[in-house]
Amino acid sequence: MTVMNTPQRYRPDPQDPSVVATKYWHQLPDGRVQCDLCPRHCRMRDGQRGLCFVRAARDGEVILTTYGRSSGFCVDPIEKKPLNHFLPGSAVLSFGTAGCNLACKFCQNWDMSKSREMDTLADRAEPEQLAAAAAAYGARSVAFTYNDPVIFHEYAVDVAAACRSRGIRTVAVTAGYIDPEPREAFFAAMDAANVDLKAFTERFYHRLTGAHLAPVLDTLCYIRHETACWLELTTLLIPGENDAPEEITAMVDWIAENLGVDVPLHFTAFHPDYRMRDYPPTPASSLQRARQIAQERGLRYVYTGNVRDREGGTTRCHGCGAALIVRDGYQLRSWSLDPSGACRACGTPCAGVFEAEPGCWGARRLPVRLGFCMD
Repeated sequence: MTVMNTPQRYRPDPQDPSVVATKYWHQLPDGRVQCDLCPRHCRMRDGQRGLCFVRAARDGEVILTTYGRSSGFCVDPIEKKPLNHFLPGSAVLSFGTAGCNLACKFCQNWDMSKSREMDTLADRAEPEQLAAAAAAYGARSVAFTYNDPVIFHEYAVDVAAACRSRGIRTVAVTAGYIDPEPREAFFAAMDAANVDLKAFTERFYHRLTGAHLAPVLDTLCYIRHETACWLELTTLLIPGENDAPEEITAMVDWIAENLGVDVPLHFTAFHPDYRMRDYPPTPASSLQRARQIAQERGLRYVYTGNVRDREGGTTRCHGCGAALIVRDGYQLRSWSLDPSGACRACGTPCAGVFEAEPGCWGARRLPVRLGFCMD
C-alpha cells in the first residue's frame, strides 16, 4: 500500500476552508481511490463519499469535507464522556461533527452521527480558537465526542496540538475502528480515550454495527500497551443482544488478561432510539448484574451509567474498600484521594490521571458558540 503523505493542513480548495487533503489513502489500478483510515477501506470514484460521509474522493485524492465545522460546542462534566479516572470533577469542552464510520442500529446520537446534512454544522472553529475557548471557560480538556472523531482525524490531531500548547488535554470518545497506521498519530495526540466496546461477539458487530470486533480489540491493546493515552471502556447493554452473563464474563476475562484489571469499565443503559425503537430500555438490574460479574472476575473499577445508581458511580479502593470518590450522577459528593492519587485511608494508589484537588464544575451543561453561523 502506498500512503500519500500530504501535509495535514494543506487545503486544496481556497474557497472552502472546511476541505482539507488527507493522508491515509492510495490509488487503485481502476482509477478509484481507497481510503485507508479505517477497516472499511471505502473505494471511491471522483465525487463519491465513503460510508462516513465526510471523507470523499476528489481530483484523484481523498479529502475531508468538515475540517473546523461542528454541530455545536458545550462545556460538560468530564464524567459525562464517561471518564471517571481522568481529572474527576473537571470541565471539558465537547463537540462533534457529522457522520460516522460505523452503522449502529442503536445509535444514541444518531441525529449527528448519521447526519447527511452539512447545514447541521452551523459552528466552526480553527484549532487555536478551540484551545483558547477551552482555556477561557476553565475547561481542563477538549473532548471529541457525539460522533466518532476517527473520521475527522486531521482536525482532531490539529486541535490536540493547539490544546497541548496551552496545557489543555484532549479526549477521544470513539469506537476504536481505525487502521494501524492512522491510529498511531491519532492516539499519540490524545491524553485520554473512552472506547465503546459495543459487545463481545462478531455476530453483534456484524449485524448491528456493520463492522467487525477484531480491529476494535486490536486498537484497545494498542492504546493500553503502546501509548500514554489513559483508557476507559464503555459497553451499552441492550436487552437480549449483548447482556447475557456468559458474554459479559467472556468480555471481562479478556479485558483482565489483555488490558489489565485497572482499566475502568462502564456498563450503560440503552434507551430505544434510531432503528431499535421496539427494544425495551435496559433495566437497572441488568447493569448491576454486569457490574457484579466484572468485579467478581477481578476488575477493580466498574461503573453503571445512564441510571441513578450512587454505588454504581462510586470509586472504591481496591486495597481497603474505602470510598475514594462518591458520585451522584455527574456530581462529586466526596473525595478521599491524597494529592498523589492514593487512598487516604491505606495509601493504595488509584489508577488514573488525577490532580491534587478534584474539579468543581459539577453537573452543569453549558452550550457555547465559538464560531459564526454558516450560510
